[in-house]
Amino acid sequence: MISGIGVDTVDIGRFERQLERTPALRERLFVPEERGLSLASLAARFAAKEALIKALGGSGELSWQDLAVVRTVEGAPSFGSSEGLLAELRRRGCAHPHLSMTHDAGVATAFVVLERAGA
Repeated sequence: MISGIGVDTVDIGRFERQLERTPALRERLFVPEERGLSLASLAARFAAKEALIKALGGSGELSWQDLAVVRTVEGAPSFGSSEGLLAELRRRGCAHPHLSMTHDAGVATAFVVLERAGA
């Protein structure tokens, strides 16, 4: 059963200007493994993090560092298993966040569906 859905879209040019204006933002928003990725990939990951927060109905005790986006062995995007994220999912009765991301024509979009635990 679905317990939450979230979507977010990021204007890549505007996101680039924000990163240039505030250099510390890259370190605040992304874990070290994400920071060296292309601008479009960073924007998609930021959209994914925002979409997850929307699906959860708020960030609770989560930090941006808890929301790292990784690739599965098959190459699909997924959220890493940080202690903070796992605890927040358990607290809200969620089992698994499903993630899809894309970037094209100057925008990055991410869609998250939360699966209810035990469903």
